[in-house]
Amino acid sequence: MLDLRPGCECCDKDLPPDSSEARICSFECTFCASCADGVLGGRCPNCGGELMPRPRRPANKLAGNPPSTKRVYKPAGCKAA
Repeated sequence: MLDLRPGCECCDKDLPPDSSEARICSFECTFCASCADGVLGGRCPNCGGELMPRPRRPANKLAGNPPSTKRVYKPAGCKAA
């Protein structure tokens, strides 16, 4: 099951579980659309994988399957892969 991480690894923007702005790679590294499409050029800086829109979990499933509260943030920002 996806972690649904709460923020962008580059800029720390909040990305709630219903956000259409969240982008992830196959390892679930999470970025906002601005960082993913901008500085990262659609590639994960951690693994080089493609960044895709993160699926949204239906609201009625969040209580039993809550999103992650663990934030991953790189204060130095991100560089393209």
